[in-house]
Amino acid sequence: MNTDSNPTTPQGALQGIRVIDLSRVLGGPYCGQILGDHGADVLKVEPPQGDDTRAWGPPFRHGVASYYLGLNRNKLGMQLDLAGAAGQAVLLGLLEGADVLIENFKTGTMEKWGLGYENLAQRFPRLIHCRVSGFGADGPLGGLAGYDAAVQALTGIMSVNGESGGEPLRVGLPVVDMVTGLNAALGVLLALQERARSGKGQFVEASLFDCGLSLLHPHAANWFLDGKNPGLTGNAHPNIYPYDAFPTRSVPVFLAVGNDRQFSLLCQHLQTEDLARDPRFSQAGARSVHRQELRRLLEQALAQHDGAALAEALMQLGVPCAPILSVDAALQHPHTRHREMVVRIGEDYTGIASPIKLSRTPATYRHAPPTELPSHDSKA
Repeated sequence: MNTDSNPTTPQGALQGIRVIDLSRVLGGPYCGQILGDHGADVLKVEPPQGDDTRAWGPPFRHGVASYYLGLNRNKLGMQLDLAGAAGQAVLLGLLEGADVLIENFKTGTMEKWGLGYENLAQRFPRLIHCRVSGFGADGPLGGLAGYDAAVQALTGIMSVNGESGGEPLRVGLPVVDMVTGLNAALGVLLALQERARSGKGQFVEASLFDCGLSLLHPHAANWFLDGKNPGLTGNAHPNIYPYDAFPTRSVPVFLAVGNDRQFSLLCQHLQTEDLARDPRFSQAGARSVHRQELRRLLEQALAQHDGAALAEALMQLGVPCAPILSVDAALQHPHTRHREMVVRIGEDYTGIASPIKLSRTPATYRHAPPTELPSHDSKA
């Protein structure tokens, strides 16, 4: 359990970078948290009513929803009404010493306030302006608001997620929002690197639509090559087999057999060596073509095994396999503890730690999410 909240700890790879985070909900806040975990000083500026996700519960702690708490650590906070001239003046003052601005207002909102990229770039030429948007500013869908589930539907993700013969399903976590936040953070880092050479900031945009399309591997690559529209395949991989969930005598397991050697080792362990010699299954392409017959035979062989013990044994042999765990079991797994992937700050905050491991400048956890937000006195 990582409990690193000591203010004397080295502040990380982004120490000295100042970020103003105006964003709400998920993609933008996740970007800001990534930067904050790695040492940036992040100020989260919320509207008078607060970030919408403060109410996205239950569960709640001290009246604030877990959804908000999971995306806003390592930030200080304040409230500011940017719709008025006084609030805009305060923001301009904050930007005087800032390196990065993150926002995900509907396209045109910042411009309407006189705070669009062109205006800000003239006043703050070194500022990196990062926008998380739904669809970008122009084009057939330009300027429209985007939401994770709707973008999953629009970009084809739902069309390949679900059981064969069933209905398309939303991926059970906000994958588009999260990868958009990751790409936004990556874009900010690229812009900071380029600024070190040119001395100039730039506009960085990560849109949910673009990021949703970027997740379509290997389905898009397959379609570009053969023109066949993919369908619902459940847990099975479209190109590899056995790469699927299987029942056992106890818990179900997921086999992720990616090459002929791994398949041979699997067959040896299951005492079904004849399968590895069968021309229908001896090579990866053949296994994919004959997956229905192979699945039936593997189900018979797996029926006598305890899933957890089987998965551990196969992993030791070099065959990727895992029991299908619940969320609580995954978060309490011994390797989760060993990798310090759960972090606590003070008495009230527990969250998922940064997965980005740096040897000299690791992530640090300095501030719990800003649940109490002071209003800025614009007359001060």
